[in-house]
Amino acid sequence: RSVGHRAARRGNARASRASTLYYRIQRKRVNTPSRPVMMSRGLRTSLIGQTLATRTFSALRRVSTAPSAAASMPGRIPLFINNQEVDSKSVHDMPVLCPASQRILGHVPIATAEEMEAAVDAARAAFPAWSATSVSNRARVMLKLQALIREHTQELAELLSSEHGKTVDDAKGDIFRGLEVVEHACSVPSLQMGETMQNVATGVDCHSYRVPLGVCAGIAPFNFPAMIPLWMFPMAVVTGNTFVLKPSERVPLTAMYLAELTRRAGLPDGVLNIIHGTHDAVNFICDSPHIKAISFVGSDAAGSHVHHRGSANGKRVQANLGAQNHAVVLEDADPQAVVSALTAAAFGAAGQRCMAISRVVLVGRAAACLPELVRKASALKLGAGLEPGSEVPPLNSKQAKERVERLIASGVRDGAVCDLDGRNAVVEGYPNGNWVGPTIISNVKPEMELYKEEVFGPVLQATRASFPVPARVQR
Repeated sequence: RSVGHRAARRGNARASRASTLYYRIQRKRVNTPSRPVMMSRGLRTSLIGQTLATRTFSALRRVSTAPSAAASMPGRIPLFINNQEVDSKSVHDMPVLCPASQRILGHVPIATAEEMEAAVDAARAAFPAWSATSVSNRARVMLKLQALIREHTQELAELLSSEHGKTVDDAKGDIFRGLEVVEHACSVPSLQMGETMQNVATGVDCHSYRVPLGVCAGIAPFNFPAMIPLWMFPMAVVTGNTFVLKPSERVPLTAMYLAELTRRAGLPDGVLNIIHGTHDAVNFICDSPHIKAISFVGSDAAGSHVHHRGSANGKRVQANLGAQNHAVVLEDADPQAVVSALTAAAFGAAGQRCMAISRVVLVGRAAACLPELVRKASALKLGAGLEPGSEVPPLNSKQAKERVERLIASGVRDGAVCDLDGRNAVVEGYPNGNWVGPTIISNVKPEMELYKEEVFGPVLQATRASFPVPARVQR
């Protein structure tokens, strides 16, 4: 039985709450099958060691996917500052919910101003030594990190699925796309090469060098808890910068697991730091005079805010915002290939992908594939991400579910035709999940709110065109 069960039998409710799901393995005995050490008040994601990791993630699966499970309240998720998990002193926190069952997986603190400053201070203190570290030694850390990610992909995917909702297979794809960037970071010796030009002017040669900026920051969204953080910090740190990461407050556990892997890979103290929070944390990153560059992925509104506020403070800002992704199907397209491709592109991960296809323009006879598309989409299986056979997971939050349903209703109200309605979807055993089934809406016009907004859900809008030119115009 788990430590939490033993604590409950002893009547220690606080210990039970803090330890039912999460354990910390003593670092000095991390590779032995030793008994895990309970950490009061804190979530600890140092889940290395095959036997203990498997046991812990099995417990996580039981609580996060079974609505009837008698789950104790898990503890708070720590910050990650100076290579240590740090319990926040904040009096404010938010629950991290399993999207399928609404079980609480942990509580994420809203970091205080002092704690955010401490993270930046740790990054500043680490910068001189880390930037002076040889390129080859920085690359070796990335080589170790990619090996550790491969070794722990299954555990990481299950954790990611539990907090985000996506299927385990999709979670593995999330991790793999991030792993590709870690692998790319291993080639830093060639990436860091500068340039020379002789005789730019008489007796003048020009030499250019690639040098690190200092402290950089990343603001990551909820929809790719592993991939996007791994797009951000590995390239920043391997080139000699230090980093402060703010993962989405909805999915902080995956980032904390990755932080533990970086520690095991040998990343020095202070090179990577993680803070948790919402608007205040974003504004802190934009305003801090010690942060030199920001990488952001998220919504149009938030990205525009980060771009303008960060740029106004003299920072380099890379902002990746919302997208309206169209597919144009021409008359000579293979109908079966069209249906298969659109089903995966529109409804995979419940449409919560930056590059999900949310609109399809059917040119001429291509409109004949719409009934088959409806049939195949209606056959997709909704289910919790950790359940075998699930194809369409829940949306990540109740707010997302309500927004998607509101946009579907607005389209119908404005004259669109709902060929397949995924609202009011029911999944046996998961009455409280954020379910919206595959939805196909035709006769959508560019002036509709539904067309103008990025739905970010399992909704495919179909528009007919008589020949390719109008299809291009409607984009």
